[in-house]
Amino acid sequence: MNERALLRQMFDAAIEAADPDHVIPGYLPAPPRGRTVVVGAGKAAASMARAVEAHWPADRPLSGLVVTRYGHGVGPLPRIEVVEASHPVPDAAGQQAAARILALVQGLGPDDLVLCLISGGGSALLSLPGDGVTLADKQAINRALLRSGAGIHDMNCVRKHLSAIKGGRLAAAAAPAPMVTLVISDVPGDDPSVIASGPTVPDATTLADASAVLARFGIEIPAAIRTRLADPAAETPKPGDAAFLNTVTHVIATPQTSLEAAAAVARAAGVTPLILGDAIEGEAADVGRVMAGIARQVSVHHQPAPPPCVLISGGETTVTVRGHGRGGRNVEFLLSTAIELAGRPGVFVLAGDTDGVDGAEEVAGAIVTPDTLARASAQGISARARLTDNDGHGFFEALGDQVVTGPTLTNVNDFRAVLIRPS
Repeated sequence: MNERALLRQMFDAAIEAADPDHVIPGYLPAPPRGRTVVVGAGKAAASMARAVEAHWPADRPLSGLVVTRYGHGVGPLPRIEVVEASHPVPDAAGQQAAARILALVQGLGPDDLVLCLISGGGSALLSLPGDGVTLADKQAINRALLRSGAGIHDMNCVRKHLSAIKGGRLAAAAAPAPMVTLVISDVPGDDPSVIASGPTVPDATTLADASAVLARFGIEIPAAIRTRLADPAAETPKPGDAAFLNTVTHVIATPQTSLEAAAAVARAAGVTPLILGDAIEGEAADVGRVMAGIARQVSVHHQPAPPPCVLISGGETTVTVRGHGRGGRNVEFLLSTAIELAGRPGVFVLAGDTDGVDGAEEVAGAIVTPDTLARASAQGISARARLTDNDGHGFFEALGDQVVTGPTLTNVNDFRAVLIRPS
């Protein structure tokens, strides 16, 4: 058994299961009598737009604009414009694209259709500050949230209430035109109101909730943001709002579907797959210690299944950056797991982000093998010191164990696989 190859095949299968070219066609609505305007945001937005164009009738009107992360474009498309912008911290390109998207959906009628393409990363890419808030304000808050250890639900609660387009406001701008939203989920629970901060769905969170998040994580609040969060007029559209009467949302790809695709690869290789969950959250280092504990139970006691087996999980962990390293939740998880396993024979681990980017790095993740710590020690590298410094990327880069996919043009969050063979 080539453990590295099998883990990589599983990871590739997880990514393939969320490929927009495969999942978009079955969810496309019928063309309307009038115009079809395509808008969207996210790391998969360009590839989703490409799939729409490939399967849309050539004789029916189609136009629009989507915004994706730098490097995640697919080249010029004949009918839908693709703009690239910054992620995870927003920039002026994303702000300008969001303003154009908001303008595109206005003035449409009941015979037209807005087709919205949403995937993970859309919150930063679809960045249009609300009244009184500047882009610099949003950038500062975004950086602070990313370093705080806040989960995606908390971060997006804040983002919605500082935005002129997220939290259902895009749908409100498009009414009365019908709207169909196709979503690739990258969040635990697959809640469309959380994915990319839910620009086309109702928002159940409140201004008070957003203020509470900032207070809980000790984030300094600029005066303009404090003023906005105290203004009742800045509240997001809620469930039951008339803006959503003619909207339909489909979640077309999920972390669970990708985990099942990876499990099928393992099963075909004679390895028992155990899917532990598609929505595992918490500090990445803590999750690493837990996974190492389960791996030891399998290795020693053959529970919950005998080797060879593979523990598969997804979700979105967090990293509270206290050191000088580059962060990255998958490499943080892996470094913690490696330390806890302490070179246990027969245990191999891969973790990576299905979008090909772990944190802000152009690296999906890495692989841990039984000799990881020994190879690091031979180079004078302390795994514990690197973990304390949040420098998982530097650790695995030095060992040559990074997993690099390049932009995958999809995003169903993190993938983790712990392979245990008979020792």
